[in-house]
Amino acid sequence: QVQLAESGGGSVQAGGSLRLSCAASEYTYSNYYMGWFRQAPGKEREGVGSINPGGGITLYADSVKGRFTVSKDNAKKLLILQMNSLRPEDTAMYYCARGGTLYDGSMSLKSRNYNYWGQGTQVTVSS
Repeated sequence: QVQLAESGGGSVQAGGSLRLSCAASEYTYSNYYMGWFRQAPGKEREGVGSINPGGGITLYADSVKGRFTVSKDNAKKLLILQMNSLRPEDTAMYYCARGGTLYDGSMSLKSRNYNYWGQGTQVTVSS
């Protein structure tokens, strides 16, 4: 079983920051692109950001670009989502996901291109 475990969610005031982490197997971490998604009640799942296995290429949704950063902590083997300047509209359940195929040089923020998902961690931003 491919297991992804998110952590770091919580409640924060607008303008604050949170750092989410996703623990994955070494195989997943080293061979698949990975992404962060979020879903708020009544809204569709939205891709937030993704990163290639090497960590040198990232992709972001326009809604978070400049505020959020996807990175990889190679020392701890974690996928990271650093969220700064948080807004109430960022409130959602955040999910870590693994790309559906071995990385071949391309990736996307389309949920259909990811096949394993974590259980999610809740982020709530209050104004």
